[in-house]
Amino acid sequence: MTTTKTREPSLLVLALVIVIGLIAPLLDTTIVNVAIPSLRQDLHTTVSTIQWVSTAYLLAMAMSIPVTGWATKRFGARTVWIFALWLFLAGSMLAGLAWNIGSLIGFRALQGVAAGLLIPIMQTLLFGAAGGKAASGNTVALVSLPALLGPVLGPVIGGLIINHLDWRWIFYVNPVICLAAILLAIRYLPRDTGDRTHPLDWTGLLLLSPGLAALVYGLSEIGDRGGFGHPAVLIPMLGGAALIVVFVFQALRAAEPLVDLRLFRSRSFTAASVLMFLSGLASFGALLLLPLYYQQLRGESVVTAGLLMVPQGLGIALSRLVGGVLDRWGGRVVVLVSVILLIVGTLPFAFAGLHTSVTVLAIALVIRGAGLGMILMAVMLGAYEGLTPAEIPHASTTTRIMQQVGGSFGTAILAVVLQRGLTSHAAEPATAFDHAFLWAVILTMPALVAAFFVPGRRPASAEAEADAAGAEKADAIAG
Repeated sequence: MTTTKTREPSLLVLALVIVIGLIAPLLDTTIVNVAIPSLRQDLHTTVSTIQWVSTAYLLAMAMSIPVTGWATKRFGARTVWIFALWLFLAGSMLAGLAWNIGSLIGFRALQGVAAGLLIPIMQTLLFGAAGGKAASGNTVALVSLPALLGPVLGPVIGGLIINHLDWRWIFYVNPVICLAAILLAIRYLPRDTGDRTHPLDWTGLLLLSPGLAALVYGLSEIGDRGGFGHPAVLIPMLGGAALIVVFVFQALRAAEPLVDLRLFRSRSFTAASVLMFLSGLASFGALLLLPLYYQQLRGESVVTAGLLMVPQGLGIALSRLVGGVLDRWGGRVVVLVSVILLIVGTLPFAFAGLHTSVTVLAIALVIRGAGLGMILMAVMLGAYEGLTPAEIPHASTTTRIMQQVGGSFGTAILAVVLQRGLTSHAAEPATAFDHAFLWAVILTMPALVAAFFVPGRRPASAEAEADAAGAEKADAIAG
């Protein structure tokens, strides 16, 4: 009992410091999306050009994610975390001061580089300090909360800023958060010097980063180009996929690969990575549909649509109250329950229309939010099962890549389904949205199969050993 009391406060402080550092980059994407019309008008540019404000951010983030494993080993997670926060702070200030569309796109790319570093390093910091599975479900519940609430609360916050302030304040709010996060990180994050002799796999970097960027770019163009067959979609996707395939062969032979793919020998890590892809596929795609349903079909304003999605955030927050269930039931049961909740919470939208009860949809969003929150907790814990400290940075990078690519695929697929549905059912747009949400349910179902490969509850003896190891590491951190 004494051990538990010693361990949890240390991890709780660490988790709180990490959460504050994640708030700005995780809110930034959706907040900026709300401001796109105002940006286009104020900067006197075209629709196709203004979209690069979001696209540049996503591409820069995709390109910087692969380097986090190496940077963490070379310089230490604490150092890279603080550097990334300074970089995001600088990018935000410069974006707020942007004088034309070109400068804004460039500064958004700078923000994207920082965001791509922060999210994987968050996982490395938490699980490295807590000893992988020794991190409790409650701790993971806290630290993963911003990742899920960002897309839900972003439209509300962005709408309020646009309605009452200049668009530049979308970026000016970030430096205050980043500065607070930097000061807390300097005070509380455990010091790690890193290995300055750890080499960078330049070949892997030149293959994987452009490959991911090309793949994400091709997927982002699907909605505007009407499908997968357009050259602007097909060429970057095929090119990106080819680079990633070559990277796989190169990484399996390299002595110090950019991303260690040998982790996939672990059944639990493989299952968690697949579920990261599938959760991105299911969650990000539906997050595209929900605001469009309220805005385009029901004619709500941006702020109202955002407020109508708050019940999903409530469901996510409620799921954090049962974080301890992970420790008692094991990941397999929690993932299965989570996927079922996701399906149950999405199905009402597949039969919704112009006048469907807002109360019914709000209840469905609470259920869906609970499923989203629980599955991410379970997958994060399962991904680090049995890994050594040296493998944790690679695991963080890999799972983040899987989620990013899965989210891009899900968004692209549902954008095409919705666009074609609106074209073929121009007189009945509700039918197009019903079909799109039904596809969102279908994209969720493969996660039911993957859930059976997630490890179940460990024997009590294994849990005791993990708790003892976690206590020793936490005591070292506290000391």
